[in-house]
Amino acid sequence: MKEAIDARTLKFDDLGLIPAVVQDAESGQVLMVAFMNRQSLEKTVTSGETWFWSRSRQALWHKGETSGNVQKVRKIDVDCDGDALLVRVEQVGNACHTGELSCFFRRLTGGEEPAGSLAEVLLSLSRRIAERKRDMPEGSYTTKLFREGTDRILKKVGEEAGEIIIAAKNHHPGEIAWEVADLLYHLLVMMEQEGVPLVKVTEELERRALKGAKR
Repeated sequence: MKEAIDARTLKFDDLGLIPAVVQDAESGQVLMVAFMNRQSLEKTVTSGETWFWSRSRQALWHKGETSGNVQKVRKIDVDCDGDALLVRVEQVGNACHTGELSCFFRRLTGGEEPAGSLAEVLLSLSRRIAERKRDMPEGSYTTKLFREGTDRILKKVGEEAGEIIIAAKNHHPGEIAWEVADLLYHLLVMMEQEGVPLVKVTEELERRALKGAKR
């Protein structure tokens, strides 16, 4: 259970600012870093959407006010020293003014290209599936599933679950990974069909992890 912190105890710097790291609540991807003062933090808490303080314009700004790419706040955590915030949000559209989802889309040279986390991959796939349902492009397998309806989607979920059982009985790691990927894809299609956002699964798993930690 996380300790509740009174906002009045936060440590703002000499300019009355505190850094806020904004993170996608579903994938855990860091979207941006900005600064808040007490007023913008208050407006963030009361409105449920992020507000920041612009150091260049010396003014409050509501994220997405002109672009529509608002950030719906899920929760705000405070670091151990009370001088930084972690704001978990549901991002509408892209966070970066360049059109990228995250402001952190460039990498310093050197080192190997890291694989994306499972959460990032699932979120990206979930968004692509939502686009398919919205646009229904011809020739897309996902479009075909949505057109055939819920019964067909559920049948595929059942088939893929059965194929995982067979792969596991055969003790074949490669086949297991392949079939699990198929099942996850069809589960995401089913969730989109039923209007269940991926963040709901994240919240439920987090709830169970906290419950398990208390035992």
